[in-house]
Amino acid sequence: MMEETKLWNWGVIRSLLAILQWWGFNVTVIIMNKWIFQKLDFKFPLSVSCVHFICSAIGAYIMIKVLKLKPLITVDPEDRWRRIFPMSFVFCINIVLGNVSLRYIPVSFMQTIKSFTPATTVVLQWLVWRKHFDLRIWASLVPIVGGILLTSVTELSFNMFGFCAALFGCLATSTKTILAESLLHGYKFDSINTVYYMAPFATMILAVPAILLEGNGVVEWFQTHQNVCSSLIIILSSGVMAFCLNFSIFYVIHSTTAVTFNVAGNLKVAFAVLISWLIFRNPISALNAVGCAVTLGGCTFYGYVRHMLSQQPLPPGTPRTPRTPRSRMELLPLVNDKLDDKV
Repeated sequence: MMEETKLWNWGVIRSLLAILQWWGFNVTVIIMNKWIFQKLDFKFPLSVSCVHFICSAIGAYIMIKVLKLKPLITVDPEDRWRRIFPMSFVFCINIVLGNVSLRYIPVSFMQTIKSFTPATTVVLQWLVWRKHFDLRIWASLVPIVGGILLTSVTELSFNMFGFCAALFGCLATSTKTILAESLLHGYKFDSINTVYYMAPFATMILAVPAILLEGNGVVEWFQTHQNVCSSLIIILSSGVMAFCLNFSIFYVIHSTTAVTFNVAGNLKVAFAVLISWLIFRNPISALNAVGCAVTLGGCTFYGYVRHMLSQQPLPPGTPRTPRTPRSRMELLPLVNDKLDDKV
């Protein structure tokens, strides 16, 4: 009995540590990116994303090939271009749009909009893939959509370009996850192997646009900016933290349950909003805070509904049609929303 109690206590401590280090890396990456755009005046989101991809590719190579902390999942050369490359393209768009939105809108607003991902995922799967969902899934989206609307209307630092970038980032996130279900079918990727294969492709995709669109600006920044060395250290450190975030996601998934993961993910957004406000002091109205809270509450309720439905079999005698799901799991969105923090 005592041994079981010790094991349970260790499990709780391990889960707590996993969640805390995940929060730490996630919030650090977000704050560092915002600091780079706002305080260092390095207003080049494509270049920042490129640095992140390069650091992540190197980090994944070291983890798998040098330190051998994770076994390499072998992918056929043909599948790398037929399956991994399209995923990398959407993955690249997702990260770039997130960084673009951070340049123009506060962290609090950006993080709230990112919580819109469950709604975009359900709608995309319903419209494009003709997937059916339980009414409770649709009902759980109401507070998410309502909270986003309230937050957007009352945002004191509203910027249409940043808002659209964050919103299209949600669509890219949903598309990436839905595509992964079909393109990566048969490959059981973890977060490290995902980065190992996708980051080099993402770097290749982004390098040319970054040079063409931001090259001259980056050169000018080097020539005019004071304390270039210390600023470069911060930019490179954000790339290292971005890779560490991927490793922390792998650790937290294996240390927590799905419900704990969902709740911790929503609390993480609230934590990121609080820290960013303490650092950048962006104005937040009372109604804006209420909208953010409603959105996060809706995301938590959505996760709870998904979990409850996944535990229930379809009722006996359910009539069969070509579109009738075989199990409750087929009534659920494919996305695991909090995995979209990968950078």
